[in-house]
Amino acid sequence: MTPANDNSSLALERLRTLLAEMPQNGEARLPTERALAETLGISRRSVRRAIEVLEAEGQVWRRQGSGTYAGPRPGALDAPPPQAINPIEVMEVRLRIEPQIAQLAALRARPEAIERISALVDRLDTTGDGDERELWDSALHREIARACDNRMFLMIFDAIDRARHDDQWRALRARARSTANFAIYQRQHRAIRDALAGRDPVAAGEAMRAHILTLNDNLHRQTSLEALPNVG
Repeated sequence: MTPANDNSSLALERLRTLLAEMPQNGEARLPTERALAETLGISRRSVRRAIEVLEAEGQVWRRQGSGTYAGPRPGALDAPPPQAINPIEVMEVRLRIEPQIAQLAALRARPEAIERISALVDRLDTTGDGDERELWDSALHREIARACDNRMFLMIFDAIDRARHDDQWRALRARARSTANFAIYQRQHRAIRDALAGRDPVAAGEAMRAHILTLNDNLHRQTSLEALPNVG
């Protein structure tokens, strides 16, 4: 019979949370398996299995007789920087998630949610600069995610949205939001709003997909420009 505290998946989830709070330089040592098991309230066997998964992912490394360390093994040449998420990766996920969110929102959004979404679209028409547009655009898309009435989708959206705010590529995204592009985005926002208000999940999903594809194309264009010498 499996002990109640023998839960490797839960151990892995809690260890990921712990690692997120530690320096990922390969020099920060984790507590011992015994200490982790006591702290997490999970069996040592589950902790050991979770650490094996993290080691296979390159999230930790072990030194015989010394312990387990957070991050890639020092000297590893192919270890990616922690949290290195580029805008194209973000857009790939948005393209697969947000049309489905819009479809659900068209079916489930309460009247007050539709009103908030409409107000946010109108608010974007009065924004004065790129930074403000980013703020209200994020609020609009999050309100649509809230309106689909699925907490898991909202959690996924929030994770995506945090990545969008990374300083590594805010300037790139801002260049993709030129005045001309913004007018296109607003037309698409209104199409999404109208589909939601009309309770049309097919139109809502298609409108959101068209919007994300336009954003994606513009980001790809800016990325190509960045690769050219003496540009930007």
